[in-house]
Amino acid sequence: MPRTQQQAANGANSSLKVIPTMPKSSSKGTAAAATSPANAPFTQAELQHWHQQMLFMRRFEEKAASLYQQKEIQGFCHLYIGQEAVAAAAKAVSIEGDDFITSYRCHALALVCGLTGEEVMGELTGRQIGISKGKGGSMHMFEPSKHFWGGHGIVAAQVPLGAGLAFAAKYRNDVMSQLNKNVTFTFIGDGAMNAGQVFESFNMAALWKLPVIFVIENNQWGMGTSVPRAAAGNLWQRGEPFGIPGEKVDGMDFLTAAEAFQRATAHCRAGKGPYLLEMDTYRYRGHSMSDPAKYRTREDVDAVKEQRDPIARLQKHLMQTFSMNEAEFEQVDDTIKAEVNRIAEAATTAPRPPASELFTDVVPE
Repeated sequence: MPRTQQQAANGANSSLKVIPTMPKSSSKGTAAAATSPANAPFTQAELQHWHQQMLFMRRFEEKAASLYQQKEIQGFCHLYIGQEAVAAAAKAVSIEGDDFITSYRCHALALVCGLTGEEVMGELTGRQIGISKGKGGSMHMFEPSKHFWGGHGIVAAQVPLGAGLAFAAKYRNDVMSQLNKNVTFTFIGDGAMNAGQVFESFNMAALWKLPVIFVIENNQWGMGTSVPRAAAGNLWQRGEPFGIPGEKVDGMDFLTAAEAFQRATAHCRAGKGPYLLEMDTYRYRGHSMSDPAKYRTREDVDAVKEQRDPIARLQKHLMQTFSMNEAEFEQVDDTIKAEVNRIAEAATTAPRPPASELFTDVVPE
């Protein structure tokens, strides 16, 4: 998959803080990526890096599920397990300054954008070390310095905000004549695609040729309702009345998803306006931790895991293409599990915010 030199460097360096005990192969990947020629495909080290990032998302979310069952995490909690390739592929082709905004299923994207495990898990457990000092919880991750703008609990609320971020990017691009023009990745769930503000955002984005990629994460179920029962037509064609090009992509394959994101970013950076990608993906868990997901069978979920799991598919590619062996991946997995356990321990033993914190970050009337 062709990429620019800046994209290669940014992709490999995007979230090394997520796994501070990253095996040596990843640090080599950073150096290799920084010197890769323009339009080079992913190197082995880069692919190992993104495999590790996806595996870290998976183990982190599994630990969050365990902590929820232990009542260390309370309230709403929406897990990203099964959808890791989408967030990883988007970040892999981004450049410095690109913006990311998503819905309430936000932990994994927050991590891959550069928030630390302690900041995210601390927020989930309501601790002072959380990114919002424990006051926001699962659905409200937010860090402007990382160009990560949430984390939004209201269905489809992030879509017009994503268009607004793209408007700001276009303004800066035009005024400053930036060589590497920034884009906004606006993630939308399939259930949000029937909301009116989505189409209003499409209209404005098309009229003003905003550099925004509308990323539909179609995980097949809007809460407990299947997409065919709730949405007429094809989601990837919803932008056609506005002149927005779109395509449906296998969101369970990192390489395929990255290629699609490359096409979309090239379109936006060229000043041609918005682009729509429907990522065909699948969530392994319920809509939230309170959802038993009885609307589908265990056999259906197991079939997707066995045939389409994004982490297993990238691992298979690495083994076949670069002759890596199972033991190497087991070592990485052990390292990641140990790091996630350390993060969980830090998050569950950190102090809770004092009562005075209720009065901070509040805008006076």
